[in-house]
Amino acid sequence: MLERLNEALDHLEACLDREVDMAEVARIAAVSEYHFRRLFSALAGMPLPLYVRRRRMTLAGAEVLAGELTLLDVAVRYGYGSGEAFARAFRSVHGIGPGEARRTGAVLTTQPRMSFRVVVEGSTAMRYRIVEKEPFRVLGRKARVPLVHDGDNAAAAAHLESLDEQVIVRMKELDHREPAGVLSAVVYLTDSREEGAEADYWIGVVTGPEAAAEELDALDVPAGTWAVFDNHGPYPSALQELWRDVFTQWFPSNLYVSRPGPELLRTRPVEIGAETDSQLWIPVERGGGSAGA
Repeated sequence: MLERLNEALDHLEACLDREVDMAEVARIAAVSEYHFRRLFSALAGMPLPLYVRRRRMTLAGAEVLAGELTLLDVAVRYGYGSGEAFARAFRSVHGIGPGEARRTGAVLTTQPRMSFRVVVEGSTAMRYRIVEKEPFRVLGRKARVPLVHDGDNAAAAAHLESLDEQVIVRMKELDHREPAGVLSAVVYLTDSREEGAEADYWIGVVTGPEAAAEELDALDVPAGTWAVFDNHGPYPSALQELWRDVFTQWFPSNLYVSRPGPELLRTRPVEIGAETDSQLWIPVERGGGSAGA
């Protein structure tokens, strides 16, 4: 899979002076566009659109400083319809406008080309199983929270603490499907997984598709395949490391890819710093590529 990912990045690099067809880039990687964006974000540590913008502005910056083309010609070459749009994008990467950069010969920011390779550590054994589930419903309470990759998510913790005992009791009365017990469900609003990106965060229970409760919100989930990972370690760092390992180690070496759908997480107990037993459910489907590097 890593070989195909690098072929996709080579194709993306060749398209920086025109509109990038992300569906074609994903086709070269032999995965869905949805999975390619998520996998890139996990491996690269930044969303794919941000990488593309930084690479374009790296190349554009060199041409701005070279002075052989007008600023408008540089803007058009890299897909910007106006000098103003180009200047905004240029400033967002370099911290200075293109005109000023050309006049002063400013020091600009470079985004190097990325390529992916396997780093063999051999220190992490990942326990997982594949589960086929019929349609189900999550009944609970929803809040919109920012993503936090390291440490406590204060917004998510506040949402959990806001649930009164009566709501928790009602959830437990409705709980009768796997994964059992009160859990969290995360629905990502965009393909971006950068720090601070927003997601809908549910606290609830898994029920049958027809279950309902007036005092609870409902999230309907269609039938599909799930990769289920068991984890033990300090909360929340062990879970954050598990999520990272799923996308940087498990997906590149298996025949499955991610698909749209909520990620489910059951954790006992939910106490900062405490040793917890957790179960992470990731929606997946069989991919078209071959496993391994």
